[in-house]
Amino acid sequence: MVDKEASLRTFGAIVAQLTRGENLSRAKVRECWRQILEQEQPDLQQGAFIAALKTKRETVDEIAGTFDALYEYDTIKVVVKTPEPLIDNCGTGADTLKTLNISTAAAIVASACGLSVVRHAARAISSNCGAVDVVEALGVNVESVPELPKQSIEQAGIGVWNAFLPSVHPRLPRLMRAIRFGSTINLVGPLLNPTMPSYKVMGVPSVEAISLETEILAQLGFERAFVMHGLDEVSGRGMDELSTLGPTHVSELFPDGRTDRYVLNPEDLGLRRSRFEELASSRDVQRDALALLRAISGKDDGPAGDIVCLNAAPMLYIMGKARDLAHGLDMARQAVANESALTKLRAWVTWQNERPEDGLKVLERMLKQAL
Repeated sequence: MVDKEASLRTFGAIVAQLTRGENLSRAKVRECWRQILEQEQPDLQQGAFIAALKTKRETVDEIAGTFDALYEYDTIKVVVKTPEPLIDNCGTGADTLKTLNISTAAAIVASACGLSVVRHAARAISSNCGAVDVVEALGVNVESVPELPKQSIEQAGIGVWNAFLPSVHPRLPRLMRAIRFGSTINLVGPLLNPTMPSYKVMGVPSVEAISLETEILAQLGFERAFVMHGLDEVSGRGMDELSTLGPTHVSELFPDGRTDRYVLNPEDLGLRRSRFEELASSRDVQRDALALLRAISGKDDGPAGDIVCLNAAPMLYIMGKARDLAHGLDMARQAVANESALTKLRAWVTWQNERPEDGLKVLERMLKQAL
């Protein structure tokens, strides 16, 4: 039998190590998160560990240990059959610029260009309108059992796992709802995909986090990755996307483990700079969903359309569909112009619903408002 008092003291000593700035092994962090997930530690100890780990600044081993526990003990595993390797694009959250849901729109556009996209997303916590909230407003069933996302990935080439569903993560939703600050979960949460992809486009909340996240993706065995943090040159604030407001810091991970760091400016790809006000979230799910529709349908060929197509480009590039980012941007624009992106969204709504007609009614109603 486990000695409860000894367990509390041991865990408390680990928290004290973190507060002194001492690093932990991957195995020790994994065990701490296991105890948190299985509620073996009281809430105060859990919160102290999570805050201390973040305050110290996590090492690669500590983040990997967090992933190990959350993936092993709290993530369902689902195998899908697709003609292409799977890719996911997402941000970590906790960035300071709250925009419309760029990554979701970019995923739709990239899937319309032939990619098999598997998203792992959540309702809004650190952002105003989460990816799950927005796609639900467009008619996608985000409360479904695991069979529907699997079906949609295989049949439509795109699907989303709702990270808040107990059928996907039995314990993680409790933690996500309880925390209102950026934590290690932000760094590994986007990686806890039930249908684990081998390619990843990932936004992070700061320039400093880029190298760390790239190392994590390499250690976890991703084939190819593109990690980024975009800036608004006017305010100095950042976003977990490629930016049209200023420069974006990028790190690429290659199959041989090599990495490449560089800075990308909008002008490098022939894009004019935008203003944050042109891309800001409305703080209303319905309005943000309508903005997404206008961007992927070509009705908004201004700043919103630009940044959506820009963020589809790295997905096409690292999957080998595009020669480079400029070619990927052209492909994305074509998918919007010929309505392939809108057709892809209809397919997504069709296949990620038990009754497709229910979701399609919602989508058509939104389209009438948007177009």
